[in-house]
Amino acid sequence: MKVAVAGLGLIGGSFLKAAARAGYETVGLHHGDVDGLRDADVVLVCLPPEAIVPWIRERAQLFKVGAAVVDIAGTKTAIVKEMQSVERRGWTFVGGHPMAGKEVSGFENSTADLFVDRSMVLTPERGEWSGANGDRAALERFFLSLGFSRVTVTSPERHDEMIAFTSQLGHVIASAYVQDELVPESVGFTAGSFANMSRIATVDPDVWTSLYLADRPALLRVLDSFIARLGTFRKALADEDAPAMRAFIAAGAAAKRAEKASQAM
Repeated sequence: MKVAVAGLGLIGGSFLKAAARAGYETVGLHHGDVDGLRDADVVLVCLPPEAIVPWIRERAQLFKVGAAVVDIAGTKTAIVKEMQSVERRGWTFVGGHPMAGKEVSGFENSTADLFVDRSMVLTPERGEWSGANGDRAALERFFLSLGFSRVTVTSPERHDEMIAFTSQLGHVIASAYVQDELVPESVGFTAGSFANMSRIATVDPDVWTSLYLADRPALLRVLDSFIARLGTFRKALADEDAPAMRAFIAAGAAAKRAEKASQAM
């Protein structure tokens, strides 16, 4: 099997290295490259969200019959919908998103083991699978061979709803947290809590602005919900309402225990 990767930043570079380590023939595509694209069985498009559909549309007649073309953007609904107007000749498009990353970017930071024990999310168009390499079982085997521990298949809409909560909200919180005026004075006063909360604040602003805007409705919903919960705690603190504060903390602890239990199942 031959794997082509378009976009050689952190994620694309890691896919290229992971595929090579797994024994696949690989080709990395820079900018306008098409060499090696025509005979690729799997094409991973690791570009910014707004660049994905134009890139695929321009090369739609070059993909191999039976090939699986998978985009790797962090939002799915708009891309999958727009892809419905792209003409195909025997190849399959599937939305994809690896649940892996780092707080740094660039090919120089990519690693073959970035996806080990992570989840790969796939969002097929209209829930359909077709093509020799586009069927669900074949794609699942491919991604599992790169180190992923599971493949989650869902709708584009459900993906965007969940990612707004599990990823984007956390990045927004980290960005707001480290902008506090006390951060420059925090040396000598930090431990694990500060490090864990602030680690992801150094992401690429251009990439994440595109992701936030692409997932705007879902991100607004989870932001409003989060702000409301903060308001509940602030009111309890301002009122010196110890029972309400205990209830707030206890609810958080119970929710975390339930999340851990579900992960262990």
